[in-house]
Amino acid sequence: MSTSTVPTPPDGGLRPQTEIDRIAERWVDTLVELQPVLGTYIGRTEVNDRYGDLSPEGHRHEMAAVSSVLAELASAEPVDEVDEVTKTDLGAELRLTLASSDARLHLRDLNVIASPSQDIREVFDLMPTDTAEDWSVVARRLSAVEEAIDGYIVTLREGMRLGVTPARRQVVEVLGQARKNSGPESFFGALAESAAPKEGELPASLKADLERGAGTASEAYSKLAQFLENELAPVASTDDAVGREHYALQSRRFLGAVIDLDETYEWGIEELARMVREQEAVAAEILPGASVQEAIAHLEKDPARKLHGTAALQAWMQETSDRAVAELGATHFDIPEEIRALECMIAPTHEGGIYYTGPTDDFSRPGRMWWSVPEGVTEFDTWRELTTVYHEGVPGHHLQIGQAVYNRAKLNTWRRQLAGTSGHAEGWALYAERLMEELGYLDDPADRLGMLDGQRMRAARVVLDIGVHLKKPRLDGTGVWDAEYALDFMRQNVNMDDAFIRFEVNRYLGWPGQAPSYKVGQRIWEELRNTLRAREKEAFSSKEFHRRALDLGGVGLDTLRTALLR
Repeated sequence: MSTSTVPTPPDGGLRPQTEIDRIAERWVDTLVELQPVLGTYIGRTEVNDRYGDLSPEGHRHEMAAVSSVLAELASAEPVDEVDEVTKTDLGAELRLTLASSDARLHLRDLNVIASPSQDIREVFDLMPTDTAEDWSVVARRLSAVEEAIDGYIVTLREGMRLGVTPARRQVVEVLGQARKNSGPESFFGALAESAAPKEGELPASLKADLERGAGTASEAYSKLAQFLENELAPVASTDDAVGREHYALQSRRFLGAVIDLDETYEWGIEELARMVREQEAVAAEILPGASVQEAIAHLEKDPARKLHGTAALQAWMQETSDRAVAELGATHFDIPEEIRALECMIAPTHEGGIYYTGPTDDFSRPGRMWWSVPEGVTEFDTWRELTTVYHEGVPGHHLQIGQAVYNRAKLNTWRRQLAGTSGHAEGWALYAERLMEELGYLDDPADRLGMLDGQRMRAARVVLDIGVHLKKPRLDGTGVWDAEYALDFMRQNVNMDDAFIRFEVNRYLGWPGQAPSYKVGQRIWEELRNTLRAREKEAFSSKEFHRRALDLGGVGLDTLRTALLR
């Protein structure tokens, strides 16, 4: 989409590009070249046929680029508040990237949900497949999987040499995932077999290229599985905890803010207790005198609250999302036409996650809500999942991220598509859940119990995550947090399938600092709104607060606080 075709915002035309904008734009171009998977995510299709260099040499090259742009940024003078935010936030992110490199975190970058092992495969979910040329690009990237995996293995071997390894638990779990991506019946084989453009037929030569590429990719994951089993697992760390220093870095990465970890742990315990009290009160509304478990059992028997099959789930998600967009766009938010489209999708994987992917810069690929349904799961409870649709869609991730992409009249590409943190985005999404309660969308006690079930889980994760990685004393006084205690703790606080709970706990153990960012982010969002409401009194407008906040695009939470309270 060219700049001239973008609707002019109601408050004026295009903001002139500044030197800081140009630095940020060049940095986006550099990142796209260094990390083509990231390029695919934001719609830069020119890099869709390849991967970046995942070897130690590739990492050194990227860190040199980080240092270079940081020096450029330091010498540039902001000309307005937009520049101030860009310089502050981009500079903070670049410095943290260098600090993480110095801590050698890249040498142990392997976990069950968000590491190169998953990224290499998942990027195919976002690639265009409408035309024969699209499938030709897919074939070339399939053929490039082997080189990407080889570079990744070299990096992990470097970590082994230096004694910097991921936890053995993560290695074993990723080994299982790698095996699923191996062999003729893997995702890659199914992808090649499904190849069909919207019009016409694929040439026989292209079908052969896809089959060869799928075979190469499957073999690469087989090689990864053998490396994990035979080389990395025997020497991997037996300790799931990463320690305070490593954890503090990761917490900053996911929040874009520095927090007091010990105070946050104690707050998490109090917040969890508050969620339990709220749940107990709502359970009594559903079934007088009932406990939370009894109320849940009652709801699970209600056929009117059941969906059968993924087709029904997808249709319900889409209908619920479309209704929220239409109604909120007419009342509480200014929602541009470009972001009113949100596609609700059943993911091609079966890992159990629910996630959102943003639109491309020209909105040719809309924002999408994905549900990765575990194998064998065929029934879904609407009372549990209504708040999930609001979290992933509108007013949650899709409104926040889509609005940032749309706001190109004011913001450079980095601000619109790459900036921000998990705490900013996920904190907003949890804030959005509570907002929907305030707006009356969760007046049904069953739907409200579903929301509280999710909020309770997020509060429990704050306690668990900090507790395990900082080796805090157990809440029952019997020792210190470990994986076994963490699993029992989650079972007491989450009403979900045990396979899902196990996956979630493994995720927290391997991705330190990420899980608490949701609830801590929500805490900061709510504190900011309350501070502004107290300052502005009768002049305060929630709609205006949301507009100002979302117009900033993605930022770290410290930057968000500074910008909104300025």
